[in-house]
Amino acid sequence: MSNQKLGNSNLSVTPMGLGLAALGRPGYINLGHGDDLNHNHDVSVMEARAHSVLDAAWEAGIRYFAAARSYGKAEDFLHSWLARREIEAKNITIGSKWGYTYTADWQVNVEKGQKHEVKEHSLPVLQRQIKESRELLAEHLDLYQIHSTTLESGVLTNVPVLTELAGLRNSGLAIGFSVSGVGQAEIIERALEIEFDGVPLFSVVQASWNLLEQSVTPALQMAHDAGLGVIVKEGLANGRLTLRNSNPDFKEQMTLLQTLAEEHNSSVDALALAAVINQHFVDVVLSGAASVEHLQSNFQALKIQWDDSLTDALHELVEPVEDYWHTRSLLAWN
Repeated sequence: MSNQKLGNSNLSVTPMGLGLAALGRPGYINLGHGDDLNHNHDVSVMEARAHSVLDAAWEAGIRYFAAARSYGKAEDFLHSWLARREIEAKNITIGSKWGYTYTADWQVNVEKGQKHEVKEHSLPVLQRQIKESRELLAEHLDLYQIHSTTLESGVLTNVPVLTELAGLRNSGLAIGFSVSGVGQAEIIERALEIEFDGVPLFSVVQASWNLLEQSVTPALQMAHDAGLGVIVKEGLANGRLTLRNSNPDFKEQMTLLQTLAEEHNSSVDALALAAVINQHFVDVVLSGAASVEHLQSNFQALKIQWDDSLTDALHELVEPVEDYWHTRSLLAWN
């Protein structure tokens, strides 16, 4: 895989990166996540699994890796892998996120009334989590992002937090933000307006974009035009754009995906990721694979020859934004 600049930042990335959301904790909302882990949640077993997927990604040429404080032990696993492989900071780009605290206590099914992660975009949380991330990733940490930025959390108007982020930026850390939900576009537009010392605070945005959810396209184009690096997560819609989606209401759409994938000698998941890679405003798409097998299938996206006929054929899969996010909210932790 070729390396390229992430927007106007000084970071070097590959067209496909690896996100560790499904590798760092026992429970996640991807379809079939429990099967990927063989329902074995022993910490040492999960660390070995994470290392095997990280090894496969590295050998395939991936050089961008993404974690978050709320991804269980994702940063820990990344730390131990970096040490074992003796990978120098100059040869890899690593991003992480702050704003959520992992609270599932290594359980898949939390008790009623409890959550897998708790959101808080406050200055104390930022100060605590940047310290935790740096203790594990040290000089390997290149990008620090607000996790799931919203207007409701007040983070984009929280002057102490923004000032702290500006200080981190001035010390050499790239600052970004991620978005989710029906308000992705509005958040991006608001964030683009924030400057410190006459310079935009954010250099990277991470958003959900896939064949089903494309409402954020104009805002991502705006961010790209402004020089921000664009990272796309959930390119497979948490497994809905894979053969694991057996929902009868999605049968017609899946038939179309399978037909087009077969015509291009590829898989459904690779076709879906290729759709992301071939958006000119996208710099990186994250594979969220929790197994080497699925990662290798994802890699095939880089070999698909994209053309306008594919774009036109797949456009009918786009869902109303409210419907997409409602369906996502119903996905079970497993």
